[in-house]
Amino acid sequence: MNDQEMNQDPRESRAEESVPGSEQEELFEHPDYGQQLKNIIRGKMSDDEKRDQLADYHANDIAGVVEELEPEERRALYELLGPEEASEVFAYLDDAAEYIAELTPDTAADIVQNMDADDAVDVLEDLDEAQQQAIIQRMDDEEAREDIRLIQSYPDDEIGSKMTTNYIAVPRNLTIKQAMKSLVNQAADNDNLSTIYVVDDETSNRFYGAINLQDLIVARAGTELETLVITSYPYVYDHETVSDCIEQLKDYSEDSIPVVDSDMKLLGIITSQDLVEVVDEEMGEDYAKLGGLIAEEDLDEPLKESIRKRVPWLFALLLMGLLVSAVVGIFEPVMQQLAFVVAFQSMILDMAGNTGTQSLAVTIRVLMDENLTGKQKRHLVWKEGRAGFCNGMIVGIITCVFVGFYLNFTQQTLGWTKAFLVSGCIGVSMVLAMTISSLTGTVIPLIFKKLKIDPAVASGPMITTLNDLVGVISYYGLVWVLLINIMHI
Repeated sequence: MNDQEMNQDPRESRAEESVPGSEQEELFEHPDYGQQLKNIIRGKMSDDEKRDQLADYHANDIAGVVEELEPEERRALYELLGPEEASEVFAYLDDAAEYIAELTPDTAADIVQNMDADDAVDVLEDLDEAQQQAIIQRMDDEEAREDIRLIQSYPDDEIGSKMTTNYIAVPRNLTIKQAMKSLVNQAADNDNLSTIYVVDDETSNRFYGAINLQDLIVARAGTELETLVITSYPYVYDHETVSDCIEQLKDYSEDSIPVVDSDMKLLGIITSQDLVEVVDEEMGEDYAKLGGLIAEEDLDEPLKESIRKRVPWLFALLLMGLLVSAVVGIFEPVMQQLAFVVAFQSMILDMAGNTGTQSLAVTIRVLMDENLTGKQKRHLVWKEGRAGFCNGMIVGIITCVFVGFYLNFTQQTLGWTKAFLVSGCIGVSMVLAMTISSLTGTVIPLIFKKLKIDPAVASGPMITTLNDLVGVISYYGLVWVLLINIMHI
């Protein structure tokens, strides 16, 4: 390969490659930025040439190839990018702490202090205490250190732990020209520009309102800054829990929402990106609880930690399962007299469990709205109860017909009449079990919510076990009353 080929821009060579496949495939073909970046990093170009070409790529694409590089190549890449650009790359890494640990404390400190405080905290929290302190102590920027310590001071379930200090604020007594000058000066270090926050003065930093960047840009020099300020702008408190105010954040659909303390002092902001991450975390936690876990798991989690998260719920479900078994034992005489009815037990229990889990999922989704009224909750119970009954009727009728034919041909001593009496009992049991299960899957989360317990704790396995109990009592109870005591089958 000659020098000209070696120094050729990999994006140009990529464009020259023929793309196999149909015209449809060619239409949606995307450049392989990862391979292009590896070619640049491993190429024989000068550092200046590499630096110029790397500048044309998004930090997320560069982060995507970091794990495919050798440690020496990664360190060379960070040196090419410089601390500021490298910090943007680290913000996109899924396991940034792993790569920070490869660096010297001084290099790591240079990168971390250039990150947004919330991103820096995310990286540092995966390091041990000694590594964290070694990096923080070597940071030259005192303000960056204070911002990191501020965010680290909040528990993970509070809004303060999710905020960023990357925002622009101006005092309310400035002129339009002074506000624009302040904006330009702060923009060098803060890139959340769409909303400008207004405070009473720089000393108190008390939140006053917000200005849309577009309004500030188009305002005439003689316009009073006060006329541009939205004084009733939404905000959240730093010690509010994420679950309590997540709906409020979603409802406003703003690029960012200010975070204040109890004295209305502006501390930071929650950006739309932060909100997406928060919602994702909340959904992950709820999904884990629906699966009967006490916390979310990931692929790399140690076996011991996975066991710790699962065993408490499994133990509780074991006790409930023993209760179900005890109830089944009570109906042993019924099974001895009509042994063939045992064959349909699992069908009824499965349908009851499925129906209850569906109602549980709907209820938890509805309960995400913190402003749900008592009337709406009663409507939810009534709606789910009717849905369970109607679905039970449909499934029960189908079950009655098919089981009736099945019993007539497999239990020839019964005959058509008794076969359909038995199948009718099974159908009625199905209706009753599915109706009660729907109500259970709805009412239990509502009760948990009333008791200030996370309704997702009413997990799928728990509801299913409860519905097994409901199904057993409904089924064998009806068999005992209708078939044995009334019909004398």
